[in-house]
Amino acid sequence: MGLEEDSLEYHRQDPPGKIEISTTKPTNTQRDLSLAYSPGVAAPCLEIADDPDEAYTYTAKGNMVGVVSNGSAVLGLGDIGAQASKPVMEGKGVLFKRFADIDVFDIELDEDDPKAFIDHVRAMEPTFGGINLEDIKAPECFEIEERLREEMSIPVFHDDQHGTAIISGAALLNAADIADKDLSDLEIVFSGAGASAIATANFYVSLGAKRENITMCDSSGIITTDRAEAGDVNEFKREYARDLPEGDLADAMEGADVFVGLSVGGIVSQEMVRSMADDPIIFAMANPDPEITYPVAKDARDDTVIMGTGRSDYPNQVNNVLGFPFIFRGALDVRATDINEEMKLACASALADLARQDVPDAVVKAYGDQPLQFGPDYIIPKPVDPRVMFEVAPAVAEAAMESGAARRDIDVDQYREQLEARLGKSREMMRVVLNKAKSEPKRVVLAEGGDEKMIRAAYQLIEQGIAEPVLLGDSDVIRRTADTLGLDFDPEIVDPDDRDLEVYADRLHELRRRKGVTRREASELIEDGNYLGSVMVEMGDADAMLTGLMHHYPSALRPPLQVVGTAPDADYAAGVYMLTFKNRVIFCADATVNQDPDEDVLAEVTKQTAKLARRFNVEPRAALLSYSDFGSVNNEGTRKPRDASKLLRSDPEVDFPVDGEMQADTAVVEEMLNGTYEFCDLDEPANVLVFPNLEAGNIGYKLLQRLGGAEAIGPMLVGMDKPVHVLQRGDEVKDIVNLAGVAVVDAQERERDAE
Repeated sequence: MGLEEDSLEYHRQDPPGKIEISTTKPTNTQRDLSLAYSPGVAAPCLEIADDPDEAYTYTAKGNMVGVVSNGSAVLGLGDIGAQASKPVMEGKGVLFKRFADIDVFDIELDEDDPKAFIDHVRAMEPTFGGINLEDIKAPECFEIEERLREEMSIPVFHDDQHGTAIISGAALLNAADIADKDLSDLEIVFSGAGASAIATANFYVSLGAKRENITMCDSSGIITTDRAEAGDVNEFKREYARDLPEGDLADAMEGADVFVGLSVGGIVSQEMVRSMADDPIIFAMANPDPEITYPVAKDARDDTVIMGTGRSDYPNQVNNVLGFPFIFRGALDVRATDINEEMKLACASALADLARQDVPDAVVKAYGDQPLQFGPDYIIPKPVDPRVMFEVAPAVAEAAMESGAARRDIDVDQYREQLEARLGKSREMMRVVLNKAKSEPKRVVLAEGGDEKMIRAAYQLIEQGIAEPVLLGDSDVIRRTADTLGLDFDPEIVDPDDRDLEVYADRLHELRRRKGVTRREASELIEDGNYLGSVMVEMGDADAMLTGLMHHYPSALRPPLQVVGTAPDADYAAGVYMLTFKNRVIFCADATVNQDPDEDVLAEVTKQTAKLARRFNVEPRAALLSYSDFGSVNNEGTRKPRDASKLLRSDPEVDFPVDGEMQADTAVVEEMLNGTYEFCDLDEPANVLVFPNLEAGNIGYKLLQRLGGAEAIGPMLVGMDKPVHVLQRGDEVKDIVNLAGVAVVDAQERERDAE
């Protein structure tokens, strides 16, 4: 089955199309319906009648964009009409929702007359917080956007004009820097003179390029002053007419620094590329086939060719989805009246800056584990990079406020955190911990310091002010890897080959000599990063430790257990996963350490997990799980969680609700707790789930994660005398950073408790 048939099947599956409307408030009871509609709905109507701005308070207007088209210039398809353009407009709505959590109505207007089109769109202003114009042919699109921007008090943005301009503009900023060329000196050639080309040229001028250095070519060749005076070009092309001899695209490209293709595929040859200036910049953005393909252009010459296309299978994809969702996100959230030049420039600058940052592992994996590092083959971020939203949208919002386009002021730092929460509950929860960590960073030993992920994590920990990382490993290897990764930092490194470790060997021998470890063996063991890091933490030379990235969990856990040991109030350690759902957070214990715990272990694990929950500002409600509900089955297996529950409820130090034994659905379904088991000590569903054994815990959290769609953070080790966490092999850099943040907060609390 080919792509065309696959697409048809994709779109016709029941329900047809790609979007639907869902409710955001309860509609289960008669009271719910009376609030949603008659008679209750009258109250917000009257509030809005008194003050129209209250529509942003009481309706979805503030998160609603209208995607409007007449289908007169659909990319790659031409003038196919309003009805035929609907799948494209629905697709645009999908992108708005997927990347920026913005709701969309797609509006297809069967109207070719610009004045009538303008009138129709202007009349819809009460419905929307912004208008995204799409696939409208030139030159009518210029008039339509200009008039609507003048006559409407909400943002109006023609993505075909400005989207490519902004994204390629970000790429141009970085490409010029890599080529060591100044924007004001660039000789730029355009192939194509339609809406997108005109808007892109204008935007490059806003970035710092000189209008007089831009040569534009249409299907008839170079746009010259002679052609303009003869009336051969429209008013928009006339702005880029140059006093040059008539010629074709090949003539224009000779000696040029930059080629910008917004025309048709296959019109640029290797000879034309060879005629360009040193280290040329080529943005061949015709779709689906670029003016020249990436491999052909790169093979044309021996110096550096910095190449971008509109295709995802080549580096540097100029994809409009990097712009419009986040531009509107920022504009909507400050209730902007317009999307002005300052906001577009802010978007381009934020994208350019983001391309210079370390790329998350999840993004690298999404692109086949190919290296993504700032340079000729990586000058703009990838569309799936989740950081784009909380880098671009705040930049756009701030520019709107500074330029006077905003009707609402916001705190940009708080706003960035709110945007992170839109990407998932786990980000919101981790932000609580990371903010605490930043208030007083602690020294965290990264035992496997020579690993690339550990080095990248150390860089992020320093950059974000979360912790003071200490990398254990070969200093030459670590610095060489950091240089290769383009990480400009000077981390603290403890190299066993360059450092006198006798004091640590002495301490290890002292701790383990009655466990059969000789002084000579201690000297050998201390060369192992897991033992060295554990002793450093035990002696107070570091506040916390992370390990496990390159080891099996049991072997990585063994040294810290032997050296650091459990806390004075704990006899057992346990592994806890925090699972985040859309509107719920659950802590699952124990999932990594204790195979067959008795009631004392279960009770202790519950208390330690409750402490962990509070580090995330979550008040714990604990349930001891079983396949039995409150004595419905009586055997050794069900008695252990039941007895653990009794121990906890009789413990004067336990200041949180806890009950059990109970089945998993009883623990998390409010109707069951308050109906069938109204005697239960839990008034609300549990958020701390303690499993009866390791097998159940491991199975349970993985099922919740995979089938329930939860995001997992952990495992977080509780019950240790000092903050130590054991990573899972294959964890990503963000997992290391998150666990380091948890360890720092743990160290902070222990320090306060000791005062």
